[in-house]
Amino acid sequence: MKDVRLIQKYFDLTPQQKHQFEQLYPLYKDWNSKINVISRKNIDELYTNHVLHSLAIAKIIKFLPQADILDVGTGGGFPGVPLAIMFPETNFHLVDSIGKKLKVVNSIADTLQLKNVSTKHDRVENIAGQYDFIVSRAVTKMPDFVKWVKGKIKKDSIHPLKNGVLYLKGGDLTEELSPYKNVKIFDLKKYFDEPFFETKKLVYLPIKYRK
Repeated sequence: MKDVRLIQKYFDLTPQQKHQFEQLYPLYKDWNSKINVISRKNIDELYTNHVLHSLAIAKIIKFLPQADILDVGTGGGFPGVPLAIMFPETNFHLVDSIGKKLKVVNSIADTLQLKNVSTKHDRVENIAGQYDFIVSRAVTKMPDFVKWVKGKIKKDSIHPLKNGVLYLKGGDLTEELSPYKNVKIFDLKKYFDEPFFETKKLVYLPIKYRK
């Protein structure tokens, strides 16, 4: 399935969410012809490789209303835009160092009327504020990522999971994650049937609050 039915296979959607997810393919295909935000060879796999992959986070945690989520290295808006559709009362702040990609994100968020999305063209190290969770899709190795987001986690947790990082990545992560004793790895093939998810994982790393 290369349309919104793939999302409905795994998630219950409101009519508004269904409509918003339906719009993603034509919007991204149009933008991708102008600015390469998604590999052009797999734009037709948008719903599997990008949308459903982003929503893997929603299989592990249900973000609460008014929670603050930072998406680091969002690129064309993943995982932030699909998560913002799924959790319309949660605040998503999408950050990327490449401004033209955020131009795409802002346009898509406006078209979908996503009032819970804001963007910032900057490096994450320069971002002020603190967040319940920081999400990302494999922008760098975890030790470097943890350094980037130091001091950006809120002190008090409101979710069953303690505040921290939710990181989508693939392959063998044994060595990369060896410094972290409290890390948890979720194999996405347990949640999704598609072959794309065979080696994909979601890494959860709780991070202590630091002033």
